[in-house]
Amino acid sequence: MGRAGTVHGKVVAISGGARGIGYATARRLIDDGARVAIGDIDDERLKEAVGELGVTAYTHLDVTDPDSFARFLDHVEDVLGPVDVVVNNAGIMPLGASAEEPDAVSRREVEINLLGVITGTKQALTRMLPRRSGHVINISSLAGESYVPGGATYCATKHAVKAYTETVRREYRNSGVSVSQVMPFFTNTELVAGTSGTKGMRNVEPEDIAAAVAGLIVRPRPRVRVSKLAGAITQSQAFLPSRVSEYLGRVLGAESAFTAGVDPSARQAYEDRVRAV
Repeated sequence: MGRAGTVHGKVVAISGGARGIGYATARRLIDDGARVAIGDIDDERLKEAVGELGVTAYTHLDVTDPDSFARFLDHVEDVLGPVDVVVNNAGIMPLGASAEEPDAVSRREVEINLLGVITGTKQALTRMLPRRSGHVINISSLAGESYVPGGATYCATKHAVKAYTETVRREYRNSGVSVSQVMPFFTNTELVAGTSGTKGMRNVEPEDIAAAVAGLIVRPRPRVRVSKLAGAITQSQAFLPSRVSEYLGRVLGAESAFTAGVDPSARQAYEDRVRAV
């Protein structure tokens, strides 16, 4: 565990900051007194978010391009000063049967969800390690501890993000730089548009994830699962026989949340946008 600190005055850079969890996190941290910069690949939405949030440091960011990420963080440091916290948030979740997923979509998902996090983490570390100060926070998912039909590639990327983040944390735990991850349950953003969720468990809100990020900045820890109930249930599956775990998944609707429980028309706009390659 790290020492307790404060959000006020911290320079925080957020990828995918123009919408969803990234936007809510930017809003929360600004309210807490942080100096926030956002980057996003959607230039139109980025411009709108900048006006709504009132941020002064922002730029186009393609997390699949290391040069783009470097330019983003260079811009942040030119405008706001040395970056204290990098939140690797950008991610996509196209859904569908694995055999029917186009190769280009699978590759795009891996490049954004996994390689984007790796790139952002490395770019942050190169700036933070010489100062022996800083914090990398990766937005993972409880999908990184789950197996949800209809989201195989998404689950795979989040399992990898979980492993990558924890391994990097252990590599640099004595460096002065903290490395953490937030693992959300189904969160009410475009990613879950048209999905049915899980019986008896409410989806969490982007503001819940934003609060978890703010809490980690104040008191660094390896990981936070949101919500605690969803995290506990997900973790418990690892100790159950497969047939019991799969039965519970069927009863709770988790195994059909991304398949039979999907309203295609409600997801169409999102799927069209994230599948564009």
